[in-house]
Amino acid sequence: MNYFVTGIGTDSGKTIISAILCEALKADYWKPVQAGLPRDTETVAALISNKTTVLHPERFVLRTPASPHAAAKIDGVNISLDSFSLPETSNALIVEGAGGCMVPLNDHDVVADLIAKLAMPTIVVSNHYLGSINHTLLTVEMLKHRMIPIAGLIFNGDENPETERIILHRTKVPCLLRIKREVVVDKTVIAKYAKELNRNWNG
Repeated sequence: MNYFVTGIGTDSGKTIISAILCEALKADYWKPVQAGLPRDTETVAALISNKTTVLHPERFVLRTPASPHAAAKIDGVNISLDSFSLPETSNALIVEGAGGCMVPLNDHDVVADLIAKLAMPTIVVSNHYLGSINHTLLTVEMLKHRMIPIAGLIFNGDENPETERIILHRTKVPCLLRIKREVVVDKTVIAKYAKELNRNWNG
């Protein structure tokens, strides 16, 4: 099964979650648009332990850490939905988006349009902060409005039971995993959460 990892905003933890998913499912990884450094493909490569995962090259690598539409304009690059097609693989595939679902790719298309084009269910990463309930509910509602399937939510950060309860109650989307705030994230931590994910979810 293929999954598109999206977040409720920038720095939600999508890359760490993608590494956990790749480790748990022994899935391939693809980041369609990389804007700025560090390159998330290199981060995932450094965090996984299995020998099955293949890391596919990005379709666009942009120099500026900004919204893809702005970074592409600086680089003189045109991003269009027609530019994207899934990498050829017989393995499961984890695709990591850029920022949140409504981040612009160009003047007409946003990340959600790319998800729809690739026809993949999403996994939404919700990191805890003041306002994250609103941002999570808006993200889920928008995906549902566009009839994009949601496989589940992953919470990232210090546990907040009431925030998580109201989000799960309002969205009716299952929680696949909770990631604690880790001082160091390395292969051992990724493997630990991958095992926990496999216990809780059959993928």
